[in-house]
Amino acid sequence: MIIGVPSEIKNNENRIGMTPSGVKEMVKHGHKVFVQHDAGVGSGFPDSDYINAGAEILPTIKDVYDVAEMIVKVKEPIEPEYELIRKDQVLFTYFHFASDRPLTDAMLKAHAVCIAYETVRLPDRSLPLLVPMSEVAGRMAAQQAARFLEKPQGGMGKLMAGVPGVKPAKVLILGAGVVGRNAAKIASGMGADVTITDISLPTLRHVADIMPQVKTLYSSAHNIEAELPDADVVIGSVLIPGALTPHLVTRDMLKLMKPGALLVDVAIDQGGCFETSHPTTHSEPTYVLDGIVHYAVANIPGAVPMTSTLALTNATLPYAIKLADNGWKKACKEDNALLQGVNIVDGKIVFPAVAEAFGLEYSKLEL
Repeated sequence: MIIGVPSEIKNNENRIGMTPSGVKEMVKHGHKVFVQHDAGVGSGFPDSDYINAGAEILPTIKDVYDVAEMIVKVKEPIEPEYELIRKDQVLFTYFHFASDRPLTDAMLKAHAVCIAYETVRLPDRSLPLLVPMSEVAGRMAAQQAARFLEKPQGGMGKLMAGVPGVKPAKVLILGAGVVGRNAAKIASGMGADVTITDISLPTLRHVADIMPQVKTLYSSAHNIEAELPDADVVIGSVLIPGALTPHLVTRDMLKLMKPGALLVDVAIDQGGCFETSHPTTHSEPTYVLDGIVHYAVANIPGAVPMTSTLALTNATLPYAIKLADNGWKKACKEDNALLQGVNIVDGKIVFPAVAEAFGLEYSKLEL
């Protein structure tokens, strides 16, 4: 198969969909890999590393899309890429369709095969291609919270850890999945006063066992409202795979919070945990609404590409090899986890949650 690895052109996105090590494996399996010029530089991989691994370098993003049967990337295509995508071309990347109608319409129009990292799902219901970036995003959420509590960054001017004689910041984390647990680990490690909520009691018991310093709380509207007045930071980390995220904090609830408090919406890719969230970028990460600072960067791990590219591609490469070795149809027949990743095929939505998000027709995938 001919595989294309383009540069990511989303704002401040420095990750790349395949490392030189991944290229070497693909070439060993008999495939041809084309990488866009300087696509790996942000992650620490110059063109020479890809050439030495067996890839060919192409000068433009159009050249890569034109030649490739399968595109392997990190983030969803953005508008300048829409017209580059061909009928029956396989795209293997994050998509987050349910929160992006223009992207959904563009991929339907292109009649491409869209296989989304975020909905590849194992029999135990875990999401192997989302987990590594959730780990990074959760850890960075706490790191960014500490930064944007600082006065020069627009925050209230509170030190996350406090000091002897001065209380630390209070951090409320909504959702005790991979993102939430990693955010709790880092925030509590900094010395913050951390409370984490979830609707799963077994999950809360697990958190209590592994992080006894973190308080656990059953997630309900009443409990969240009761916590908001004291919270300095609220981290939203709820996920419903492939579907829109519910708004756990409404605009009316912002008036319960103290001026300068910070909302960190890690779920913004799927619509966000907070009604007042809208996607931001690493170049303009925050905005203030009703006196509350909002951080809603849609590609948080893109800020640490030397870590996150390796973490992501460690997980995605085995699946990319299956797709290349067998073709997408045979690969999905043989691997139900990959089958769960197929969202759009030949102008049809084949993932129920995406169709439901927009009230569009769902078609059962026939292989």
